[in-house]
Amino acid sequence: MTILDKIVARKKEEVAAAQATVSLEELKQYPLFGRECYSLRESIFHNQRTGIIAEFKRASPSKGLINGTATVEEVVQGYQAAGASAISVLTDNDFFQGTLEDLTKAREVLTIPLLRKEFIVDKYQIAEAKAYGADIILLIAACLSTHEVEEFSLYAKSLGLNVLLEVHNEEELLNNIFPSIDAIGVNNRNLKYFSVSLAHSYDLVNKIPNSFIKVSESGISDPETIKDLKSRGFDSFLIGENFMKTGDPAQAIYDFVQQIK
Repeated sequence: MTILDKIVARKKEEVAAAQATVSLEELKQYPLFGRECYSLRESIFHNQRTGIIAEFKRASPSKGLINGTATVEEVVQGYQAAGASAISVLTDNDFFQGTLEDLTKAREVLTIPLLRKEFIVDKYQIAEAKAYGADIILLIAACLSTHEVEEFSLYAKSLGLNVLLEVHNEEELLNNIFPSIDAIGVNNRNLKYFSVSLAHSYDLVNKIPNSFIKVSESGISDPETIKDLKSRGFDSFLIGENFMKTGDPAQAIYDFVQQIK
């Protein structure tokens, strides 16, 4: 089994356990479920924001522990202050040491869109994302059938959520273009082997229809790379490890942003 296979198998067990504990109807009664979501598009193209989706991530399967001391509230507030257009928070516990409570803590201190970064394999997780304060959900094409991508994105839109579709190759992209998707992200990290190459972004940028927000994800550590990706047509950039691996992620993003202005 690849790492992705292991994560997806574990995720299905987690969803079954969560549904047995809190029903969908109960999730709909959570205070945050009824809030209106922030618009990803408005925030990405806001003239005082950077297009960066800055990620809070404690650990990963490929790197192990990245940052075990920074608090989610402190980091995401720093990201927002530096000009991030959106915030991504990992909620997977087994592989990334994240929790749904991290999502809610981030929501309490933010006024920009919040992404639940998760391996979604069931509509229940989408309702869960809304109930815990997310504005955006991630659908990973490598984890889902084309039918599931369409079904899940339509359900997310019915709840008022923004939808980011993640692809790794041209086949995943072309099979999953639906009007219920807001943004298409090209993950430069191979989820089966966790190797990274920006060639994925360069190869696919012109194949993504211009009606979608174009996002380059992972492996971005140099401000010059942002300038290059922008010149090639990307609107947004998901960056996490580059900031989180430092002693002060908030200062790291501030310094990074000064170099891309």
